[in-house]
Amino acid sequence: MDTKPLRLFLTLADTLHFGRTSSMCHVSPSTLSRTIQQLEDELGVPLFYRDNRSVTLTREGQRFQEYARDTLMRWDGLRHALQEDRRILQGELSLYCSVTASYSFLYDLLSSFRHQYPRIELKLHTGDPAQAVQRVQQGEEDIAIGARPDHLPAGIAFRPIARSPLLFIAQAGQTQQAERLNGPANKSAWEDIPMILSEEGLARDRVDRWFRQLGVKPHIYAQVGGNEAIVSMVSLGFGVGVVPKIVLDNSPLAGRTRQLDVQPALAPYEVGLFTQERRQEEPLINAFWSQLGDT
Repeated sequence: MDTKPLRLFLTLADTLHFGRTSSMCHVSPSTLSRTIQQLEDELGVPLFYRDNRSVTLTREGQRFQEYARDTLMRWDGLRHALQEDRRILQGELSLYCSVTASYSFLYDLLSSFRHQYPRIELKLHTGDPAQAVQRVQQGEEDIAIGARPDHLPAGIAFRPIARSPLLFIAQAGQTQQAERLNGPANKSAWEDIPMILSEEGLARDRVDRWFRQLGVKPHIYAQVGGNEAIVSMVSLGFGVGVVPKIVLDNSPLAGRTRQLDVQPALAPYEVGLFTQERRQEEPLINAFWSQLGDT
């Protein structure tokens, strides 16, 4: 839309001086005169009275002045609004995490994110945290929340959120068993303990290493997907489990279990966000990633 004729007209209507208007608008006097004449021809009425001494608006010119001001105000408002809409991020972002992570971290992250970016649609998928990195690697998810592995795969970026101890837990009522297992690890004490462990993932890697260093082949009662199920089975007395503390803190069954003071302790979890390095600068991913600030 060419709004230049209207802007030239309004400036002339304010100054009532062709020479001053052409200088202010950076056009030649002939261009200004030709533009005003074209407007008058299109409207079929004179907009200015002009003689050798003065320039004044006609009655039609006064009405056209109101129209031009209103039109330009609306045009500028619409243009700015459309440009602002274009700057607002919108689209779809997929996020994967465990049920526990959704309790522990998502509320704070998403409360701020939804306020800042209301047009981004989030698709949340929950499942075994051991799958977090793999789902990002395979492009199934844009971002995942999980525990940082000991060796981060090439091409995967990680930003930490929190640290969580990795705990041995037993049923609350099994006092004798707790007394037997607490303290420095004893090979004979652990050889016949039924263990409930994750099928895969960082916790499984670390507990397997722990048993190897102790020189014990663990008696595995059950292998499950997801830490929440481990807490459930331990609370029922099926065996001893290993879970991150954040899982226990958010479990409704935490009161039916007890933490074991086992030495040496397992290395803690470092929980955070994963995404593909090459996608970090994509606007939607960068917006979510930036919720954690600089690290």
